[in-house]
Amino acid sequence: MGAVPSTPRHTSTTAETAEYLIGTFVGEKSFPLASDFWQKLLELPLTLRWSSYRVQQACELFAQNNHHTRHLAKILIHLSWCLQEAVRTSGAPSVVYLKAINAVYFSSVFLKYIIENSQSDNIEELCLSLLENEPVPKDFMTDQRVENLLMHNVLTFLGSIDELLNFMLVAMSTQLLSGPTPGPKDVNPFLDAAMSQESLLVSSVVHRLLLNYIMRPRLPSSTAASYSIFSEENQPGVLQRVGSAAANFVLLPFNYLVNSNSEGSRNQLADCSLHVLLVLIHYHKCVVSDESITDRSDDSASTDPVSKVNTYFTVNPYSKALENARDIEYGIGECIRILLAVDRADIEGNAQNGPVVRLPFASLFDTLGMCLADETAVLLLYSLVQGNSDFLEYVLVRTDLDTLLMPILETLYSASRRTSNQIYMLLIILLILSQDSSFNASIHKMILPGVPWYKEHLLHQTSLGSLMVIILIRTVQYNLSKLRDVYLHTTCLATLANMAPHVHRLSAYASQRLVSLFYMLSRKYNKLVELRDDKLQTKAISTGDGLVEDMSAELQIYTDFLRIVLEILNAILTYALPRNPEVVYAIMHRQEVFQPFKSHPRFAELLENIYNVLDFFNSRMDAQRMDGEWSVEKVLLFIINNCRSWRGEGMKMFTQLHFSYEQESHPEEFFIPYVWQLVLSRCGFSFNADAITLFPVDMNANKEIYYDEMNTNQNGELNEQRVQFDP
Repeated sequence: MGAVPSTPRHTSTTAETAEYLIGTFVGEKSFPLASDFWQKLLELPLTLRWSSYRVQQACELFAQNNHHTRHLAKILIHLSWCLQEAVRTSGAPSVVYLKAINAVYFSSVFLKYIIENSQSDNIEELCLSLLENEPVPKDFMTDQRVENLLMHNVLTFLGSIDELLNFMLVAMSTQLLSGPTPGPKDVNPFLDAAMSQESLLVSSVVHRLLLNYIMRPRLPSSTAASYSIFSEENQPGVLQRVGSAAANFVLLPFNYLVNSNSEGSRNQLADCSLHVLLVLIHYHKCVVSDESITDRSDDSASTDPVSKVNTYFTVNPYSKALENARDIEYGIGECIRILLAVDRADIEGNAQNGPVVRLPFASLFDTLGMCLADETAVLLLYSLVQGNSDFLEYVLVRTDLDTLLMPILETLYSASRRTSNQIYMLLIILLILSQDSSFNASIHKMILPGVPWYKEHLLHQTSLGSLMVIILIRTVQYNLSKLRDVYLHTTCLATLANMAPHVHRLSAYASQRLVSLFYMLSRKYNKLVELRDDKLQTKAISTGDGLVEDMSAELQIYTDFLRIVLEILNAILTYALPRNPEVVYAIMHRQEVFQPFKSHPRFAELLENIYNVLDFFNSRMDAQRMDGEWSVEKVLLFIINNCRSWRGEGMKMFTQLHFSYEQESHPEEFFIPYVWQLVLSRCGFSFNADAITLFPVDMNANKEIYYDEMNTNQNGELNEQRVQFDP
């Protein structure tokens, strides 16, 4: 389709007219904003069938001509006007929405093609400004930026109707072209425009996206009947067959209108809302400071500014809106009313912080509990408990903490089938929760009748706290054998340390695993000592060798780990021994594992307390005459009886360990790539892998990165999610 098709005859078919209009749109001729060409294009029923190859040709031709036609800027302006008209005309005829949808299709397809095929660092190919001599309507303000006009109307429309979620992801995908560390030269025009919107609109968008996620709304399939964009056979039209350019992507916001699978249709809208929200709240805009930096290190130097650039990140209003969200009690009917109406009554004004989003925390809590098998839900939960103190407090006072903890623990149980990032996020969430003493106490009061997914041991009438101890220790064991990540060890042990003083009636199995944890880490420690000593004794390697220094550093890390475990045991014995006879039994049963470390300078004082407890119970057991041998039941009964006379005499009191989570200084370097990896792997968004610089991609494996259809079992549960590569 290298040439523009000729003007169709008056008797031409709809297909011929579509061929002409689309061909003209991508061709060399530039049409002014006020031309009736745009109305004809946007009112066109797009039921024409084109092959992926022809659509690819259209995109290539459009990109070649856009520099002088500026048709991308113009279609985006018309999209803005269509959205304005749709918002103004509530209950508008189908033609209004048809034009808006068609504008979304055109904009998404060609905008995405230009972004992922850009050859310049600042994406000059977008050409988002009109030419100086371009004739414009009288009411069009020539000094306004196209991206600002567009995002204001997209976000306003997004707050009332849900057709633009995936267009938002297309527009924000410029982030994929930047490196993992945001810099002042990064070009994200649409994201920057979204960040510059008024606070009331920002709060409305956050409110609406979260309500979509909470309520998972589903519009009736009859709604699609008015859109002639769908054919009778429900087969894709020309722009729905873009193939690698946009096919799997552009359709998503509309599929829920016609999809016969009700569960799938509900999830698509909710999940896409969450994807947009995550991209928005984790965006960091890096700018250069106006203050100059002067180098005065050399007395002979002038006061000229040095070459080093002083940069900082601007405030993200969407992140702030999420952090400041407050609770409100909604009924189901009230939530539906809000979803079906443009209503900002739930955005409260605040003199200090501006508008405040009001959300039903109860519904959000329950929704997260149902969805934590998915990484995006985990990331949302992390963002809430880490950033929103009101939501964290709400979670901590819930009496049904198993709603969140059980899916978290089950996911950690299957760590081998999860990504390392998902494991980290879940462990950090547990660490944040464990910082609260009431949480640590309450989880031991909730008794679970059974844990069917735990296969290694029958867990019957086990407390939620005991299960959490078991899973955290199991995660450490998995990390020792597979991941070998020090940060993961630290997070698990820190959570256990926070829980230790509040342990109540820890189960026998959990107590055994706790003592086994010391044994596991001691074996790793002893192995490192042997390796280091062997290297030091080898003449070929000097004591200053880098390998030896690395071993010494790792040995120091495991020394710290062993000390933390001893402090965990000490905290239980010091503050909660009478309530935990099973812990005493486990220590007595495996007391030999502590013997090699009695004289270790880092462990000696902590082991004094443990041996003080051992001496107390061993001496009384030796003094008690027994008919026959000691059985497990008799020993445990003996410990329970003697716990009553325990007074803690001779025990040294140590300061309780208390670990808290602090986000690292540059979290954006982790979260921005992570969010986009999740988006690409879940929303059907196909993107040219050659163009991605935000995170590493195997360039030999693919040309398009996208997510394969989710694999679900008969219960509708997610079995596996993976990024697939299309050769």
